[in-house]
Amino acid sequence: MAIGEQFAGLDMEQLIGGPLSAAANASTLLANSTADFIRKVGFDSKGKLQTAAFGYQKRSTNDDGTINLDEMKVMVPMLAIVPIPNLQIDEVNILFDMEVKQSEKSERSKDISGSMSGTANFGIVKVSISGSVSAHEAHTRSSDNSAKYHVDVRATNHGTPEGLARVLDMMAANVAPSLVGSTIKDANGQSLPEAARARAEKLKMLRQEISQIENRLSAAQNTLDDKIAQLKRAAGSQQNVYNVSITTAMNKLDRDSEEDAKKAEGYNSAAKIVMQRWNDVQSQAADVIKTIADNTAEGTEPSSEVSEMFALLSWKESGAEPYSSDETQYKAISGAQVSAVKAQKNVVRLEEELFKKREEYHNAVAGTR
Repeated sequence: MAIGEQFAGLDMEQLIGGPLSAAANASTLLANSTADFIRKVGFDSKGKLQTAAFGYQKRSTNDDGTINLDEMKVMVPMLAIVPIPNLQIDEVNILFDMEVKQSEKSERSKDISGSMSGTANFGIVKVSISGSVSAHEAHTRSSDNSAKYHVDVRATNHGTPEGLARVLDMMAANVAPSLVGSTIKDANGQSLPEAARARAEKLKMLRQEISQIENRLSAAQNTLDDKIAQLKRAAGSQQNVYNVSITTAMNKLDRDSEEDAKKAEGYNSAAKIVMQRWNDVQSQAADVIKTIADNTAEGTEPSSEVSEMFALLSWKESGAEPYSSDETQYKAISGAQVSAVKAQKNVVRLEEELFKKREEYHNAVAGTR
């Protein structure tokens, strides 16, 4: 059989495609296994997130020397505290070797058994003749076939899937310990007398109120920052409109014309003044908003007109003009200004409230009230 015929009966498609198809099916099974684990461990029968409760005692020392013993509890999602099986097939290697060896040897020889001899005389010469014939025939064929078929599959645990990790991060950002109970002790951990306990309870209540005001103030400050950023973005958009208008007007001019050269000089001069005013908005917006808020009477709505305190100008071909309500971003700037002023007044109100509450607390600690 020819060597090429040795490979004719091999199903190469099955040899190569079979392991790959099996690996693909295995990947599906592994993915389903991860999904089943998340469903069973992460959620209850009603589809609600399963959590584990952890309790601990928080100890803190107060300004008056007493000690708070707070019983805290935190609820942690089960998926955040158990390893999630996430096996994935990383690599599939298929190795197929086939070696064919074939050899053939043929030998032939003949021996004719027989002999003959004779003599002859040719004058003074005497000739002797003898001979033999033999024949032998042999034929040898040998072949050696060997094959190696090796499939190497490697799988590793890829840990928590990225999408689930992001969800868990969002959950963790909203997980906060809750206060279950609290007791106040003296510096030695002993119970306080009635009068001392009442005073300590009052101080504790004031501390909690201060903490609540601080949280509200922090949120209000973040809101103010967002409103000022919104105002700056609107101002930047208006500035871009002027940049486009200036570029368009300049491109229409004839550089070789003396009259147009003067126009270009006027355009540039006006543009420099206008742009400086709008650049000032980016650097001074917070200070201007605070000034507007300070000058807005308590209980009244902030003006819906863009404040003259910004000293804004609009660019026209005729030159710089006062910023007016017919400009493209006027309403956006005006709305952002009103929102920012309201946010600023809220921050000021909370700062005053916090100052008074801290003053009350310090007086209580000192025993003056």
